[in-house]
Parts: sequence; C-alpha cells; structure tokens
Amino acid sequence: MPLQMSTRGLRCFCVAAKCLSFKHAAEQLFLTPSAVSHQIKGLEEQLGFDLFIRKTRAIELSRAGKALYHKVEPLLIELNDVLNQAKSESHNETLQISMPEFFASEIFIPKMSHWTAANPNINLQIETVKSGAETAKASDLSIVLSSTKPNAFLVQSLFALRYVPACNHARFMELNYLGKKALESIPLILHKARPWAWHQWAEAANIKDFNPKQIIQFDSMFGVARAAQQGLGIALAPMPLAQNWFKEKILVPLFEQELKTKDHYYLVSNQDAKAQPSIELLRKWLAEELTTKESIKVDNFSLISGI
Repeated sequence: MPLQMSTRGLRCFCVAAKCLSFKHAAEQLFLTPSAVSHQIKGLEEQLGFDLFIRKTRAIELSRAGKALYHKVEPLLIELNDVLNQAKSESHNETLQISMPEFFASEIFIPKMSHWTAANPNINLQIETVKSGAETAKASDLSIVLSSTKPNAFLVQSLFALRYVPACNHARFMELNYLGKKALESIPLILHKARPWAWHQWAEAANIKDFNPKQIIQFDSMFGVARAAQQGLGIALAPMPLAQNWFKEKILVPLFEQELKTKDHYYLVSNQDAKAQPSIELLRKWLAEELTTKESIKVDNFSLISGI
C-alpha cells in the first residue's frame, strides 16, 4: 500500500536538514521545537528508518536522510512555486493606465464595458491628467497628445486631432444663415493650449479679414464644450473626441471647414508590454478600439460651407 506522506512533515524535515537544528527549524516554520520533532518522528515511522542521528546537543543527517533530502527539497521548491502561481492567477491583476481627462470621458469610458466584459479578471486603475500635463510614468500604458512621436519603449499613433466650429442648437438656428458674419456676432471659445487656433482656422478657411468680437479661453476641454452647450458662443470642438456631443445634438457643427493639426493621440507602453501578457492584451485592445473613428454625422442640419 503506498505511503501517505504529509507535506508538512516533509517541509519540517527539509528545513531541519538545512539548519541541523529542530529549534531553528521551529523558528522558521513558526512552530514549537516539540511540534517539529513530532512531525519528523512521524515521518521516520512511516519510512521505517531514521532521518537524523540525534546527539546530546546536536543532530546530523543520517545517510538515508541525506539521500532523501537531496531528492525531496527540489520537489518541495517546485510545489511551492506551483502553489504561488495558482494563488496569483486566482486573484485579479491590476493594470495602470493614464490619459487626458477629456479623452477618458469621451472616448475611453464609453468603451470600457466591452473591456470589462471580456476581461473580468483584470482590474484597471485609470489616472486622468489635464491636457498638456505630463502623464504618469509609473503607469503600464499611457495615452498622450503630442505633436511629435513620444520617446518610449513602444509607441503607436491612434489618430490625429482636428477641430470643428460648433455651438448649441439654438445658436445654430440663429447663425447658420450669417456665413462668416456669425464669427463677429458672439464670442469664440477655445482651449488655452491653442490660443491662436481660431486665427489658424480662419486662415485655413481663407477668411482674409478675420475680426472676432471676443475670444474666451478655458484651461479644460470640458469648459470649452460646456460653454458652447450653454450658448456662450462658438467653440472649436476637438474631433473625434466630441463625436458623441454631435450625435446627441448637444453641440452642432456650424462650418464645414476643419482645423487640422499635427497633434496625434499616441498609445505609449512604458515598459515591455509584450513580456507581460495582460499589458499586451490591453495595448492591443486599445489600439483596435481607438484607431477607427467615425466621421461627423449632422442629421437634419445644413453646415455653412460658403464662407
């Protein structure tokens, strides 16, 4: 009949064999010396031979004990590794990702349900930063807005940023027949990171005598969008980030002319994502979800084209 060995007894034996002391083995195992001695004695009775030669003030391995130790110790190490891996896999892994706050709100969060449904065992820790602020280097992945390709381990361009003049529905009904005169009747709104964006837009639209009534700057894209929503004026809305605002008719694009920029949103891996399956999984999902964007749909509205 096969022996039913106790892994606890084998563990006590291997630790005692290493330090040649039941007392020291007990300290490492958080047991009493008598408990260690009892475990080893039970193991010896099962095996039918002594594992240690017991002396008055010391112990030493018997010949059979030494042979068993060299065979059992590697197996216990392997077993411990297997158990630790199983324990690790049974707990959710947490990944960190940083991104601009408006990007998180308008692009990332609406898609998160797809990720969470497909990957229930991976937690996400999301850190948002203001546009233009430095992203957290401690994050596993970052989404950054830059006019040049970031210097990082792995960088992938997601999409270019462009701006569209937009206002709320009430303002649209007032302004869409005015042509370029609409730009002189109410404030023009933009993000302070691009103080000359309206002038650049006017140049791209071939407006020679651009003379805005007033320009209002915000340090947050939320501020820009909300101000336009409340009817303060015409905002330069970032696309494709503002796509849902147009779909829901919160904002309405006013002119066909867009301001194209050299700025791109980049997906940045701050470490070797390919060496960590969960990070690589998230990186590929982000790249697939975020690189394809819809064009503006302006149902039931007529954009101003002749400026």
